[in-house]
Amino acid sequence: MRPNKVIEAWQAGETAFAAWTNTESSYIAEVLGHTGADAVVIDMQHGMADMHSALSMLQAISATPASPFVRVPGLDPRLIMKLLDYGSYGLICPLVDNAEQAEAFVVASSYPPRGGRSYGPVRGLLYGGPDYLDAADRTIVRLAMIETRAGLDNMEAICQVDGLEGIFIGPSDLSLSLGSKPRPEPAEDQVEEAIARCLDAAHKAGKKAGIFCFGVEGAQRRTAQGFDFVVPHSDSFHMAKAYRAALEAARASKKN
Repeated sequence: MRPNKVIEAWQAGETAFAAWTNTESSYIAEVLGHTGADAVVIDMQHGMADMHSALSMLQAISATPASPFVRVPGLDPRLIMKLLDYGSYGLICPLVDNAEQAEAFVVASSYPPRGGRSYGPVRGLLYGGPDYLDAADRTIVRLAMIETRAGLDNMEAICQVDGLEGIFIGPSDLSLSLGSKPRPEPAEDQVEEAIARCLDAAHKAGKKAGIFCFGVEGAQRRTAQGFDFVVPHSDSFHMAKAYRAALEAARASKKN
């Protein structure tokens, strides 16, 4: 089966870095796949992609060195199974509040006897290869999002769920759940303490810890902190920031 670039990075003792797209453009997804990212994550929870555009985006990412990942809209076994059949190599599930939900996530994304995934990887087989059935469960990455007070309270138990590769922190919702406003980078002590606790618990359980960051400095900070899967914000954020800087530079040169 085609290897998962994120797992390869982990096996080499390195941090995996992912690009994140909240657009529904297969072209942008393809461009991101050629940036050096280990994975490109299609955001189906807050992004623009639906099931139709997700398929074309997964196909576009497949033409690049990066592995195709999806943040699913929620814990819906039907969508999880279908996105895996579409060829996703990684799943990030939002709003996982307890070990039972984490277990349901693993069951939906794993073949028997571990799980209850139905067989029919129509495109996954094309992308993954003829040994897809034998290798899929150990090649697909499953990350449960910790972003609520309940998830934080149950986080140690979530990290103990067999078949879950790790957790993924959503700093904005985690901040809200702790009574703080989301910031470009969390500043409140209670939020930082919660993030550090998640990182520590994941590593103690032999799991990986990922986090969404709000720019390059945040990504550098979390990488140095020891996170295993780092996202330095989204395509729309970096596109707007870069184009804004280009326009400001152009206008400034006209004044001179």
